[in-house]
Amino acid sequence: MGAVGGDRPVRLRPETVVAVAAARAAGRILQHWFGRVGPVELKSARDPVTRADRASEREIRTRLRRRFPAIGFLGEEGGAVAAGPDGRWIVDPLDGTVAFVAGLPTFAVSIGLERHGQLEVGVILFPRLRELFVAERGQGAWLNGRRIRVTRTTELDRCVVSLWHEPELWRDRSMRERIARVGAAVRSVTMVGACFSLAYVAAGRLDAYWERQAHPWDVAAGALLVREAGGRVTGGAGQPFDVEAPTIIASNGRIHARMVGLLNGRRS
Repeated sequence: MGAVGGDRPVRLRPETVVAVAAARAAGRILQHWFGRVGPVELKSARDPVTRADRASEREIRTRLRRRFPAIGFLGEEGGAVAAGPDGRWIVDPLDGTVAFVAGLPTFAVSIGLERHGQLEVGVILFPRLRELFVAERGQGAWLNGRRIRVTRTTELDRCVVSLWHEPELWRDRSMRERIARVGAAVRSVTMVGACFSLAYVAAGRLDAYWERQAHPWDVAAGALLVREAGGRVTGGAGQPFDVEAPTIIASNGRIHARMVGLLNGRRS
C-alpha cells in the first residue's frame, strides 16, 4: 500500500511510489537552497539554471535508476537519454527556476513516466506550497491524497486561464491579437509556468492553459494530471497531444473548442 498523503491512502504502482519519494527528496534539496540560490547561470537569455536545479536532477535520477534501471531518463539538465526497454522518465527537477530565484513559491518538481507513447504516471510537487499532485493512467488524479477534478465552467467570461509565452511572441502581431482576443473573452488571464498551470487546471483552480514553447519535461506529468482529473489536453490546433510538440492547450474540456478557436484566430 502506498500513500499519497492526506486522509485517503491510495494503492499506487511501484513506479509511482518511487517517483513520489524521488520528488520529495528533490523537494528537500530545493527547500535547502530556497532564499540562498547562489550563482545563477544562463542557458539562454531568459533560461536560468542554478546549482539547485542540477542537485535536484542528480537526486531524482539516482533514485529512479537505482530502482528501475530498465527505464530511460530524460531530464531538463541532463540532455536527451535514449528510452530504455521499459519506457522513460521525463523529469523537470526545478520547473519555474525564475520564480525560485525570485523567491516565489510557484516552483515545482515534475516527474512523468512514458511507455510506448502513453503517459502512465505523473507526479508534481510544490515544496513551498506543500502540495503533492499524483496521477496514474486510468486511475484518477489526487492532491495530497484527495481526488481532484477540473472545473465545470462552460462560460468563457467566468474562466481564469493561464497563457504562457516567451517575450519573442509579442513581435508576432497575429499572436498578440489572438492573446488579446482570449483576454477579452475570459474573466482573467494569468501567466505562470507549465507545472503550476497544468496542476491547477487539474485541481479546478484554473480553467485552461496554453503554451507555444513547451518541452517534454514541462508538460509530461501535468498533461496526465489534467486528463485524469477529467480535462482535455491537445496540441495547439486541437490535434492529439504529443509530448514532444511545443504547443499545448489544456482545459476543463467544456471550453476547449472555443480556446482552440480563439488561439487559432477564430471568434468564440
